[in-house]
Amino acid sequence: MDNTSPAHVRGALPPAYLSMESSSFTDFLRNQAPELLPPQGRASGSGSDLATPHGTTIVALMFSGGVLIAGDRRATAGNIIAARDLEKVFVTDEYSAVGVAGTAGIALEMIRLYTVELEHYEKIEGISLSLDGKTNKLALMVRNNLDAALAGLAAIPLFVGYDTEARDPAKAGRIVSFDATGGRFEETAGYHAIGSGSLFAKSALKKLHDPGVSQDQAIRTAIESLYDAADDDTATGGPDVVRRIFPSVVTVTSEGASRLADERAAEIAEEVVAERTERDRRAG
Repeated sequence: MDNTSPAHVRGALPPAYLSMESSSFTDFLRNQAPELLPPQGRASGSGSDLATPHGTTIVALMFSGGVLIAGDRRATAGNIIAARDLEKVFVTDEYSAVGVAGTAGIALEMIRLYTVELEHYEKIEGISLSLDGKTNKLALMVRNNLDAALAGLAAIPLFVGYDTEARDPAKAGRIVSFDATGGRFEETAGYHAIGSGSLFAKSALKKLHDPGVSQDQAIRTAIESLYDAADDDTATGGPDVVRRIFPSVVTVTSEGASRLADERAAEIAEEVVAERTERDRRAG
């Protein structure tokens, strides 16, 4: 073979890199560089024996014109605070965002790969996945981690998205949850929470949530629910006014997914802390 052919020119990409056989980035890696994929072999032992950081708590709720997702910033390893400022809420494409709870390392790796998957699909196909397609792909990634989950290393996402194909814009915001087996569940109550503080967060949301409120009011509700979770769950981090660490919030509307500025999150969180402090003072 002529060594001057394009395949042998220094810097030329192998033919597989120019192929459009699959719009799945995971399939491409599996064929070309499987060592770069998260390990999917059967895990042995118990994840509880490892000092692996775990992240909690994530909440999601609908509001007039869209949906939002928010999370605290703490990660714990047993009874130790492993991180105080971990990011657990991510914009995954123009109209979706995901928050993750569980084993932090696996969860973050999963969401990074998922984000690339969505981008790769759009580049290959020329269009973005439908909202159902996005959640089905995420469900498959969760299912692929089942062996690790059975060993105590579960990573569970919570998905929010704006369905640009919805006939009724008032119902375009959607919340989808998952279980460790990859089960996919549409949350029709208009709110949901995952993680160790989810019981307390959902109890707060049950009382505070109103799907007809504005985006700003919904953000306040989300931060209040995280405050309530932190008040009763040691693994959930409350607003840290000393270190200036506050919840992460992403909103998704017809205009796209947008992360709330840290300054605005701090402002709302400090208002919540001040109000609760004054309420406790009057009660005491």
